[in-house]
Amino acid sequence: MKEGNNHQAIQEAWVGYAFKRSLCMLAILLIIVPAVKPDAQSCDWNSAFHHGESITYDLYFKWGVFMPRAGLAHFTVKDATHNNKKAWEYKLQFNTAGMFEKVFKMRDTLTTYFAPDNKLIFSDKRTEEGGYYLVDRITFGPDEDKNAVHSLRYGRSGVKIDTTLIVGECAYDMLAAAMYLRSIDWGKLKTKAEYPFRVVVGRDIVNASYRYTGQAIVSPNEKTKYRTHHFYIDVYDPAFEQSKEAAEVWVGDDANHIPIRVRAKLKIGAVEVYLKDADNLKHALSCRVVLTNQSQRKNF
Repeated sequence: MKEGNNHQAIQEAWVGYAFKRSLCMLAILLIIVPAVKPDAQSCDWNSAFHHGESITYDLYFKWGVFMPRAGLAHFTVKDATHNNKKAWEYKLQFNTAGMFEKVFKMRDTLTTYFAPDNKLIFSDKRTEEGGYYLVDRITFGPDEDKNAVHSLRYGRSGVKIDTTLIVGECAYDMLAAAMYLRSIDWGKLKTKAEYPFRVVVGRDIVNASYRYTGQAIVSPNEKTKYRTHHFYIDVYDPAFEQSKEAAEVWVGDDANHIPIRVRAKLKIGAVEVYLKDADNLKHALSCRVVLTNQSQRKNF
């Protein structure tokens, strides 16, 4: 192999390794975005989503001056059943793209079920990384024992985790936490306010906190701008180079409350997430402004 080709192969392998190490944290940053502190013993909320909603994000891995497209994340919401009872199904499907399909191919699916009254019931996460396959299943306790959460993890070789966590106060899975972001009351936001939250991941409970900084304009391209609310995220996990301002998220300033952009600082590089498409939303995506020369002068 020529020296140049060898160097390129090593570089791609290193980027693939970095991406593998960062993806789980990226998933947390993209979809764990509660913006209110939950009361003890309470996991209920009012949501902005509805049947048939579909939202897609492009993911990019930034390493030095390079920022290749890394993958695609697709969220859907629909009416469903769980254990023969009516429920809401909230699903995320992720797949790598571009060079990452060759370096480190991944297919992740996360599915969360809620009762009609919005009570969190069950979470299922399935990870496929080449020949590696892993399932995480989280069952949330009944009304009389909301503090108990059963976590089960298994792969092709057998069970890896089978434990019941006593969380002490309300805790969430990755997708359920996103519902809090979409129920925030923009009228009650205060600059520098902090909003802690907790998420069950395997046998651990990840602690994090949001800090609101104010309104901001996001411009993913030359034709579109979004009016947003900006938050910093402090994540207390060793996967991050720093816990203070480990990431930041921009949330659309309209009644849908959907993330528009997410940026995560990692031990190696960073990840950028941008809204690509949003269909069948409950409300008009009024935070988006399609620019012309006149509208740019008028609105900004």
